[in-house]
Order: sequence, then structure tokens, then C-alpha cells
Amino acid sequence: MTTLGLFGTNMGAAATAEGARRLGALAEDLGYDSLWMGEHVVAPSPRVPPSPQEPDYPILDPLVALGFMAAVTERVRLATGIIILPQRNPVVLAKQLASLDVVSRGRVVFGMGVGYVEPEMRAVGVPMEGRGARSDEYVAAMRALWQDEKPAFAGEHVSFRGVDAYPRPVQDRIPVIVGGHSEAAHRRAVRIGDGWYGFALHRATTAVQVASLRQAAEAAGRDFESLELTVSPAERLDADVVRDFSDMGVDRLVLISRQDLTLDELESRVRKNAPAEVGAEPSI
Repeated sequence: MTTLGLFGTNMGAAATAEGARRLGALAEDLGYDSLWMGEHVVAPSPRVPPSPQEPDYPILDPLVALGFMAAVTERVRLATGIIILPQRNPVVLAKQLASLDVVSRGRVVFGMGVGYVEPEMRAVGVPMEGRGARSDEYVAAMRALWQDEKPAFAGEHVSFRGVDAYPRPVQDRIPVIVGGHSEAAHRRAVRIGDGWYGFALHRATTAVQVASLRQAAEAAGRDFESLELTVSPAERLDADVVRDFSDMGVDRLVLISRQDLTLDELESRVRKNAPAEVGAEPSI
């Protein structure tokens, strides 16, 4: 049965302490299973394609916002959806995510992508070229810090040995969810990920994505059923829509909202699309 998450509680009118309190607590009470927070460190000004937002659109850093959200919720999963991984220092990010997992008592989901807005990457000082391979390396380095008895890693972009980082995550394995709609993203998801995240997709496009993921899993010798599939639908939710996504193997739908909604309007949308209202499985 498909569960329901909520995207963007660090953006727009929700990018405030009051927004986190109201939407986080409400989502948890209504049975949403997860809160997903995306990021853009900077946005091109003036806006140019393919930037998804105006330069003055507010977005809180997802890790800071999720840390605040951890304090005002108790059960809901806390997800980055997504962090642009090549823009981050993987050693520092591993510490941040482990810390978030500790203070949230094991509720972190690490959604990551490789980025696509060149001016943002340039501002951070990371080239677009090779960002996929860089991201693969970063995930491996982070897992070494989270899981290995004596962490060590030697790669092209990150290298360490004779160091350690405590506290370790509460979870035995922080889930890594790979975002992206390309065949390369699908290969990455089945190669290094615990799941995949597709954003703003209709049912028909989701079916194409799932078929490509299945092919990638078969080619890699990966059990397709071991992948957790998350989709933010680009259509209005009702019981039939939820059922169709579930029949395709989608484990979680993550509700997205227009960027121009007020906090009251966001709260109303969260209520109208609660799991009980659209036929999704409520979290326990």
C-alpha cells in the first residue's frame, strides 16, 4: 500500500519557524509518513532556464530546517528531497546527517541528486563535468564514515584514513534515495541507492520511469523489488490515482504544492490531501 509524504516544508511561505511548527505537526497528526525538503543554495539572478525558481524565492537549508522539524515532530520521517550532492563536502555532510539521525531518533532519509543548474554549481565552485562520478564517490565515502569500524576511503575527490566520527547514525543504514529521470540516474539508483525519487510526474511518465528502472536493475543483477520507489505526482490525488501509482510499484507519493501559496493555503492543502482523504496508507 502506498504511503503519502509532503514536499517543500522549507520553501516559500513554509520557510519560517511558524511554518515548520504548523505543517510538520499537522502532517504527522494526519498520517503523512515523511517530510521532504529540497535545496538550491543559490538561484540565477535574473532567472534563466533551467532554474526552477525566481531568485528571491525563499528556501531554508534542508538540514537546518529538518533539525528544527525533528524538535517539533516525533514519528514522521525526515527526508532531503533532494540534496545536490556534488555541491557538498561529503565528510561534513556525513557528520550532519548522522547528527540529524541522532537528534531525530533514527528518522533520516537521505535523498540526493547530481544537480542540473550550471550557475549554481559554478557559484559553489564545482564543475558540471563529472558530477555523477563525484556523487558516487561521495556516497561511498559517507557510508564508510557511517558504517565501517575503521573508516578509510581513497578516491579522486575525497580521501581519508586514521579518522573517525561519532556519534554514528541511530539507523543501521541511512536510506539513500537517488533522484533523477535519466537512464544514468536509474543506473545510479540500482547501483548505489536504497530507492529512487521521481519529481513532478504523471502516471504515464511514471510508468516509463519504472520500466527503465526495472531494466537497469535487471542489467545490474539487482532485485528490483528491493528498491523503494517515491514519486511526487504532477496531478490531483484521489483514491484512483493513488491506486494506479501503487499498482505500478510506487511505495510513496510526496505531495507538492504551488510556490505562491500562503501558509494558511498550504495548511488547507495538507488537510485536503491527507492519507485518509485520498486513499493512501496512513503512517503509524
